[in-house]
Amino acid sequence: MAQTVQPSLGKIEQRRAVDAVHDRLRHAILSRQFAPGERLDVDGIARQLGVSLTPVRSAIELLAAEGLVDVQPRSGTFVAMLTPEDVEETMDIRCALECLAAEKASSHLTASDLTSARKLLKQLGRPTRTAEERRAHEEANVELHMLILRASRNRRLEQMYRTLNAHLTMARVHGHTGDWSSRIQQEQAEHEEIVEAMERRDGDRLVRAMRRHILRAKESLLQAIKESQ
Repeated sequence: MAQTVQPSLGKIEQRRAVDAVHDRLRHAILSRQFAPGERLDVDGIARQLGVSLTPVRSAIELLAAEGLVDVQPRSGTFVAMLTPEDVEETMDIRCALECLAAEKASSHLTASDLTSARKLLKQLGRPTRTAEERRAHEEANVELHMLILRASRNRRLEQMYRTLNAHLTMARVHGHTGDWSSRIQQEQAEHEEIVEAMERRDGDRLVRAMRRHILRAKESLLQAIKESQ
């Protein structure tokens, strides 16, 4: 059986080792350095990071609590696999939180918010032919949604969304094999509608646009995951 080649993670300092290991592994999982279902070589990770096994195991416990890894007794630790049901539940919660944020944000949006939204929309309309371009697109997409979350001025709502965001990112990781190019044009039209509703400060229209956008994304993700299984 061929040995799994672990991605290079780089060494870290010993202080606050658990937090540092957790952050490094979390980033590696969410940036697809580790694939869904991949077994993690705990000993190898400790050697690469230059730390003992204790902070690595503690970090893995934190990742397991977040739902990002699956610890199987006598089998090992694996990057979490999501079922279509997991994705559907996560996206339904996302829809509820973001629609509430849209409702609250419409009366709080500033001129600076709207300028930022237009800039992000322009960035989202750029080509996504390379992996780097796609990564920039995804970052702009997340930032547009976070702009609306922040404009809601509801701190607890934003905290809940940030907690959910790791699961949203995992869902996108699992749907990575889907036909990206076929969705870009539709996604851009949805973002246009969202930004126009923001500029009009039309809460009802913004909520409707957000709901359509998220439910379409949900169906696209579910289809991609089912096709990859």
